[in-house]
Amino acid sequence: MKPTNEMSVSFLSCSANESFGRAAVAAFAAQLDPTIDELSDIKTAVSEAVTNCIVHAYRDSIGVIYINCKLYDNGRIAIRIRDKGCGIEDIGQAMQPLFTTAGDERAGLGFAVMESFMDKLKVTSKIGHGTSVTMNKTIERRPMQKTN
Repeated sequence: MKPTNEMSVSFLSCSANESFGRAAVAAFAAQLDPTIDELSDIKTAVSEAVTNCIVHAYRDSIGVIYINCKLYDNGRIAIRIRDKGCGIEDIGQAMQPLFTTAGDERAGLGFAVMESFMDKLKVTSKIGHGTSVTMNKTIERRPMQKTN
């Protein structure tokens, strides 16, 4: 299926830019007329993915985070967030709730949160080359309200 609209954005992996990534995707997703809850789910999942890039992918360095979003006629949004950081050695282990490589300051729930708020989550990674997180969510189509 061909997308009806698409956007891409990239920015440095500074913690201050996490809110920018979340807001950019939310503004783009607004075209699908999501409910407040649906939009909140998308924003939360994007925040988790971007935070993973900042905290884990680039660790003590600054790199670039890439976001690509596509909208489809059926109300689906596909969001791909990727980095060119250190990569994930064991994706299955990394996706387990409470697993973290960042020590006591992190809860290890990022992938679990993404999975719970989105319809589909796919993670690919290559050591030394980075990680790609693709998330999909279909926005429920609501009937138009009649005005008198």
